[in-house]
Amino acid sequence: MDEISNAIGDVLKAFIERIERLEEEKKNIADDIKDVYAEAKGNGFDTSVLRKIVALRKQDQNERKEQDEVMSLYLQALGMEG
Repeated sequence: MDEISNAIGDVLKAFIERIERLEEEKKNIADDIKDVYAEAKGNGFDTSVLRKIVALRKQDQNERKEQDEVMSLYLQALGMEG
């Protein structure tokens, strides 16, 4: 029974260590992204707009078009768009 517990413990430990390594890599990448946004801001770019563009580029073209149409409809209903 102890051998089984040790084997399960070893597998569990390996998963935990992999997750910890990936979490550290994720933190490093997030820091790198933050640095790029800071550099862009230093060069006069609006980082909130850059973030929106990055999000838009991730979307499917049809999905983006559909969201734009719904947004336009909502803005019209609020009298914010002619």
